[in-house]
Amino acid sequence: MHVKQGDTVVVISGVKDKDKNKKAKVLKVLPKKGRVIVEGINMRKKHLKPTREMQQAGIIDQEGSIDASNVMLYCEKCKRGVRVAHKMLNDGTKIRVCVKCGEAVGKQGV
Repeated sequence: MHVKQGDTVVVISGVKDKDKNKKAKVLKVLPKKGRVIVEGINMRKKHLKPTREMQQAGIIDQEGSIDASNVMLYCEKCKRGVRVAHKMLNDGTKIRVCVKCGEAVGKQGV
């Protein structure tokens, strides 16, 4: 997967057009399904019954997953979503860098 939990991403397309071009943080990555859950994107309504822990029933909003191909990593220097390349440093660590400017992008430590 090209994104990790905690990365800042830009939604390039998706289920709802109102979510397009939004910048948000990745909450969870689902690599087996090829999907990601992004903060505030693809909001769903969930109906909850009362339980012992939560006495009050109701309807809550929660994020739904979107396909990982619909998000791009956000580059702080370029101020937009970018493609990434993988680069090896001298000490053997692998980092993700912006293709346009060469700046390190996202949460590091592969």
